[in-house]
Amino acid sequence: MATGTTAKTLRACMVAAAIMAGLGQAACAKADPVDLQVVDRESGQVLPVWARHGRLYVAGDPGGRYSLRVTNNTGGRVKVVMSVDGVNVVSGQTASWRQTGYVIYPGQTYDVTGWRKSNDEVAAFTFAPLSESYAARTGRPVEVGVIGIAVFQERAAVAPTPPAISTDRLRTPPIMYKPESVRPPISAPFMAGAARSAAPPPPPPPAPAMAQAGRADAERSDERLGTGHGERERSVVTMVSFEAATAYPMFTRQIEYDTYAHLVAEGVIRRPLAEVRHPRPFPTAPDAGFVPDPPDDP
Repeated sequence: MATGTTAKTLRACMVAAAIMAGLGQAACAKADPVDLQVVDRESGQVLPVWARHGRLYVAGDPGGRYSLRVTNNTGGRVKVVMSVDGVNVVSGQTASWRQTGYVIYPGQTYDVTGWRKSNDEVAAFTFAPLSESYAARTGRPVEVGVIGIAVFQERAAVAPTPPAISTDRLRTPPIMYKPESVRPPISAPFMAGAARSAAPPPPPPPAPAMAQAGRADAERSDERLGTGHGERERSVVTMVSFEAATAYPMFTRQIEYDTYAHLVAEGVIRRPLAEVRHPRPFPTAPDAGFVPDPPDDP
């Protein structure tokens, strides 16, 4: 009897192990070729993602700096074309798949911290009211509130030797790719011969001051969230060639964002029970006396 029980136990364990192995393989097979995360640069924490109706959302704090963390999970180089608010983060053009991007090596993780201004600098990504976003200030406010990536595999070729990667993978610079057909903005030093028409429109002059500053601040605080053009920061990249295997991306991902309050109001985020307040009929202890008059209006 003991022998039969042992054999049955072993068979059950083997079946369970096979099922777990199959689940593990399925989980690995479903891994995205490139991960995209939004990171709060003030705390260093990855912002939590909420899903609703098949769409992904993160909540940002106005004035906070953030970065876009990309990780290449494939076995080859990939080109990642990135857009924020419908604007290409490298060239400043209204975003399209067939534009410049970053080439990320296998297993490499990199934080894109801002709008690229040259091979050496970026202007930091900052959460800002829609009217103060870079897209709105350059006349393109329609797509404000969304981050996107389009990922391209490299056409099969002799694999190049990857650059040395430091122990801190997040600080390893990626390789920027600029196709010949794309003309980047003339503000970058390597674009001296670019046509002026290729540059994004300059920011409009500041609006005249309003007499009721408090009202203006209140209106801005209730705006949807966008991404501003923050302070210049050092961020070094180099240029390489890259031939995509296909005309269309093998993978795309988008993450929408807004303030926490707006996402709660839209039903994306469920308000925690601790934050739900119900009115109380007797909020304080009973007190002797009668109903006092209200204070005089100022």
